[in-house]
Amino acid sequence: MRPPVDIPKLELFMRSLASRVKGKGCIYLTGGATALLHGWRPMTVDIDLCADPEPQGFFEAIASLKDELSVNVELARPSDFIPELPFWRDRSPFIEKYKEISFHHYDPYSQALSKIERGHARDETDVASMVAVGLVKTDRLIELFEQIKPLLIRYPAIDRASFEVSVARFLQHNAAS
Repeated sequence: MRPPVDIPKLELFMRSLASRVKGKGCIYLTGGATALLHGWRPMTVDIDLCADPEPQGFFEAIASLKDELSVNVELARPSDFIPELPFWRDRSPFIEKYKEISFHHYDPYSQALSKIERGHARDETDVASMVAVGLVKTDRLIELFEQIKPLLIRYPAIDRASFEVSVARFLQHNAAS
């Protein structure tokens, strides 16, 4: 088992990844990396990310860096679990640019709805933290959830009624912000 990732190790990973790939690209961090960089968690077990567009050598760089830096890397994005929210790239906050690679947090609303759907205690704490630091506004979260509801049919693992109850319960416990 690899040790947890803290901010210095995450930043080293980002710089190292940018130095090994060729050309321009955009890397979106999600999950624990977002929590870590925003300060509501001191560490994370893995670095969840996706590339869009994917720079040349992306997979090769990850394959070597995970062993060299002893980090767990997962290729994951919220749209692997819930329908893609419209204009998610526009809501993906910029983190840093190293060489020709821009790093962003994956859209906080996509992350929040994905975490609410999963329903784990840590995920719900993360979403409450997103609301507390102003990354997510509950009224906008409702609007975006309403927009993806018709698309839930394409995700057979999601029980629409349960997801709606989970969103309503979260909103009830984290009143309008």
